[in-house]
Amino acid sequence: MTRRVLEQRPAQEAPQCRGQADAAPFPRSFYSFGLGTTIDPRAGQAASSHASSGTRKLIYTIVKADLLIPGADEPVPDAALVAEAKLIVWVGKQAAIPAKYTEKCRGTYSVPYLMPGLWDCHAHLLVGGDDEASWPAYMSFVAGQPVANGARLARLCWEVLQRGYTSVRDLAGYGCEVAKAVEEGTVPGPNIYGSGACISQLAGHGDVFALPAGDVLLNLGAAQIRRGARCIKLLASGGVMSSDDDPTCAQFSPRELAAVVDEARRFKRSVAAHVHGKPGIVAAVEAGVRTVEHVSLADDECLGLIKQRGVVYVATREAIELLLSMGDELPRVHRDKVRLVAEHHMAAYKAAVRAGVTIALGTDAVAALTMARELEWAVEAGLSNLEAIRAATANGPLTVEGQAPKTGQLKPGYEADFIGVTENPVADVRVLQNKENIRWVWKGGRIFKGPGVGPWGESAAWA
Repeated sequence: MTRRVLEQRPAQEAPQCRGQADAAPFPRSFYSFGLGTTIDPRAGQAASSHASSGTRKLIYTIVKADLLIPGADEPVPDAALVAEAKLIVWVGKQAAIPAKYTEKCRGTYSVPYLMPGLWDCHAHLLVGGDDEASWPAYMSFVAGQPVANGARLARLCWEVLQRGYTSVRDLAGYGCEVAKAVEEGTVPGPNIYGSGACISQLAGHGDVFALPAGDVLLNLGAAQIRRGARCIKLLASGGVMSSDDDPTCAQFSPRELAAVVDEARRFKRSVAAHVHGKPGIVAAVEAGVRTVEHVSLADDECLGLIKQRGVVYVATREAIELLLSMGDELPRVHRDKVRLVAEHHMAAYKAAVRAGVTIALGTDAVAALTMARELEWAVEAGLSNLEAIRAATANGPLTVEGQAPKTGQLKPGYEADFIGVTENPVADVRVLQNKENIRWVWKGGRIFKGPGVGPWGESAAWA
């Protein structure tokens, strides 16, 4: 495997500043195409200045709820949560809030139902979205100009956040690039765990690039990590929205799959495997992937292996429903394959629930903002409403392992990503499909939706 070694060179001293006009010999920041990242020459200086400014003043935000839904545990009535900066610092009964929090409280909110921010564990941040799917919208990401699609993504990120989704695992899209804008605060949006480009076999599903074969396969994952990838996506079987492959067939040999998984582990990244047929499922799980996506044709042997290895199952039922709804809009080659996998998919999903497989929720929707319908399909597959909420919150971070160790639950020390809802999702998860029911949204301790918050979060205050 070829690896690039960067030459270490001593940093040059900046010229001495003589006056106000000379005060900035270097730009505040600049983008390096070679490194694929933004560089701030004064970042170290800023950190030192912050460290020497003294102890930071602690100011708390209190959120009271008629019912608090922790994510992984039973709901708690008449509960409250306290956040400071980006973390949750206390959770308990309203009557027991410590005085040290109420005495230094920036603001108190009262919501009917409080729960962790939702996770879409299989998204594609490619173009702007709508409330319904269509074939032209689906294909616009292929024909669209990348810069224009990037501009549309700013709106999509905001729309996703407004629907209560505070974290997204982007499995092939512009997520790596957009994440930088979200992290710096330029674009309001969810936490993004992007894979960059997916790794595909030539003439296989997702093969939209003329990639050479051979040893370069081993470097593809590292190339995406250099781009900013927080996880890696492998296409381990044929797919539906491609013309020359068969969803029932495996796309890589076991040795090839194991090599990519091993390379990802060196960088502490997990691997998501797109799989439909049994050969691809078994090969991917035995290679050590963290998640299996779609899993349409899984049988009991597949599910037993998935459970034994602790692999997370991401069914993406919403994508199948969206494609079925397009009917004759779809080209025949795709329509036939959709019907093939749809015929078996829900039966496999129900069997996975019965088998006790760990389930996280992802939609695989490209141009539709219907993420919350995935909870409805999970309930149809056999999960209770509360179990579906857990799959959409607490189980989300499991898909990226150490990249997001403390999110998805309302517990002290966890990231302050939570939403206030006007209707009870424990009684009916379908209430989450109406974005008007998602009245409040906090991400990283900052309120992005609620009374007094501007349409792009521009008037949001730090909690």
